[in-house]
Amino acid sequence: MKQPRHNSTTRGFARTSALLQSRIRSASEGRGFAQSRVLTHWAEIVGAQIAQTTRPVSITYARNGLGATLTLLTTGAMAPMVEMQKEQIREKVNACYGYRAIQKVRITQTAPTGFHDGRAAFEDAPKVERKPDPKAQEDARTLASDVASDDLRLALARLGEHVLSKRKT
Repeated sequence: MKQPRHNSTTRGFARTSALLQSRIRSASEGRGFAQSRVLTHWAEIVGAQIAQTTRPVSITYARNGLGATLTLLTTGAMAPMVEMQKEQIREKVNACYGYRAIQKVRITQTAPTGFHDGRAAFEDAPKVERKPDPKAQEDARTLASDVASDDLRLALARLGEHVLSKRKT
């Protein structure tokens, strides 16, 4: 008796996922990462503040097989700060592996784009919205009230408001 054909409900997505997983694993193992999670979840492993300024580059293993060295990429300005946090980074990465895989953390100082470009990516600081001071607005309008032109009077009032509010800070 012939068995009925099984229709897949995933429509090929499981096979595509498996294909990508093997390619990601081979690419990350080529750089020494036995677990690709160190690359893909770097911010979750070491924290957002450290992940903002560092990138894992490679993991190299010693000849005798006792411990590995994790190489991190950071900018020259952030290298001293990362240097002070090397032990915490090592502990967090080892917690990801589940054993003491990383023995040393080495820091490389350059931009992620390489030596020839040397451009580091920085995020903009959040904008602080300041509220207008009603007293400064009133004083500025009073000072500019003698000006005949409406446009000039409004511009001088805005300028005066900024100057008067700046003095208080």
